[in-house]
Amino acid sequence: MREPGATWPAWPPGWHVEVVRATGSTNVDLLAAATSGAPDRSVLVADHQTAGRGRLDRTWVAPPGVNLLASILFRRVPAHPHLLTQRVALAAADATAEATGRRPVLKWPNDLLLDGGKLAGILAQAGGRDGRIDHVVVGIGLNVGWAPPDAAHLDAVVPPLDLLAAILRHLDAQPDDVASAYRAALDTIGRRVRVQLRDGDVEGRALDVEADGRLVVLDGCGVTHRVDTGDVVHLRPA
Repeated sequence: MREPGATWPAWPPGWHVEVVRATGSTNVDLLAAATSGAPDRSVLVADHQTAGRGRLDRTWVAPPGVNLLASILFRRVPAHPHLLTQRVALAAADATAEATGRRPVLKWPNDLLLDGGKLAGILAQAGGRDGRIDHVVVGIGLNVGWAPPDAAHLDAVVPPLDLLAAILRHLDAQPDDVASAYRAALDTIGRRVRVQLRDGDVEGRALDVEADGRLVVLDGCGVTHRVDTGDVVHLRPA
């Protein structure tokens, strides 16, 4: 990020951005802040995370200062909360294209891919009380200057905080309905896929994503599966 004393980007109006040098997890911290009254559109971004987590409780660790590690608090939660993940993914893809001229594609449910490698992962966690969700924190880890083996990064062509400011601007510019934009950006639809589930795998062709976020997969026996949680592997054409 920037050296001490340097100025931050001009954050778009209405966003409450806090920048810290290091923390365990921006998602965990912002979820805790939400229960203490943090306002809608609060953002926590860290130079380094020591206990960042991805989907299925996987570890997410990057060297200090090279990547974008941020979480966003939404208190206006739609009927289908997964839409917030889709919005952040689309905004990150738009911001990356704006900054680098290279547009990532999306992989269901929450990854950005660049030249076939994973560029970013997104993790949403909900909070509330009495069984009611009243806020969602969406975390993003985007490889700017470094990536693990077989993943993609932007080769540090843009400072992480500048990329965050662009993501927030693109979130503000989104229309009320992003379903068509999400489907257009999603590289999973139409592909042969293997969906890795906790109780076994489903292999077939991805047909669509439903309004509730479930991936529709038609397997080789003609059985339609609607998957709400799982990891997708894009397979080569048969």
